[in-house]
Amino acid sequence: QIVPLWIAPNLLTFSGFVMILFNYFLISFYDWDYTASGTSPGLVPTWVWLFSAFTTFCAYALDSIDGKHARRTQSSTPLGELFDHGLDSWATSIFVLSFFSVCSRDNGKTGVSVYTMYIYLSIVLFNFMCSHWEKYNTGVLFLPWGYDISQVVLIAAYLLTGTVGVEVWQKPLLFGYYITDVLVILLIGFSLFLSFPQTLYNIHRAHLKKTLKNDSLYEGLLPLVSPLLLFVLLTVWVVLSPSNILAKQPRLFLWMVGVAFSNVICKVIICQMSSTRPELFHWFLFPLALVVYAAISGLLGCMEEAVLGVFTALLTAAHVHYGVCVGRQLSEHLNIYIFSLKKRVQE
Repeated sequence: QIVPLWIAPNLLTFSGFVMILFNYFLISFYDWDYTASGTSPGLVPTWVWLFSAFTTFCAYALDSIDGKHARRTQSSTPLGELFDHGLDSWATSIFVLSFFSVCSRDNGKTGVSVYTMYIYLSIVLFNFMCSHWEKYNTGVLFLPWGYDISQVVLIAAYLLTGTVGVEVWQKPLLFGYYITDVLVILLIGFSLFLSFPQTLYNIHRAHLKKTLKNDSLYEGLLPLVSPLLLFVLLTVWVVLSPSNILAKQPRLFLWMVGVAFSNVICKVIICQMSSTRPELFHWFLFPLALVVYAAISGLLGCMEEAVLGVFTALLTAAHVHYGVCVGRQLSEHLNIYIFSLKKRVQE
């Protein structure tokens, strides 16, 4: 109710995304290799954690009200839906990567290993993928309540770290388990026993009601092919890397994972919005397969980290370019502006 009517809904969405992106780079400045919280006291200033809680809350709030504001201003469009979910597909990984700095990587006493971080991120992205795979088949986006819980937990974790200190993550909570252990157990439990079964149940119920958008099993499973192949290729790189690339450059590698996933899932979102068939193999899988092969075969040698850096930069640029192009094409097609409620003047 307090948002001025002249503000475009997409501006709310983008503002929230920019806030968490800025917060991610701020944390990265103080904690590039996820070790800053492994000492007592931590090396990250207290105000950074409090700022993280503020930006997370703002992003969560803005992401929650952009749709309501669009209906209030009678400006709901497919561009707004794609803009919202497209940024969410990227923000999902950024939320997780920022949180890893709270608990720090394993230092022999406390923290979580970089491999646990990779699994944690993969599970969160898997849940996001399932929600949009479900909509691709049913036409309904069922957002699991776990999203709200995760945002509340993130905000609470930042506030707790800012007020008490990183020491709270370095002490056993219950029966010798640390807070990070409990969070990982809860995440896996909610994913395997609540979110994923709910997705399958909703698709099955749509099948019984004969409301599925895709009749064949092949069509229904097609959106899962590229994301699963992406996960396989990345996991092969993590496991077979001669230089243990994930341990050497965890932040860079996990950022690349998030960007790659976002680009793949954006194609799925567009297909489910436009009722078109997704491509079997995403274009990104081919250069990724070449890089992975060159890395695990030893062809890259000591250049593996440098290649990861260049590859991540190119992938990020390609993803941003893709988003800008799709946004411009839709704005021109719908005769609207992305960040303004004014109508375009048709030529």
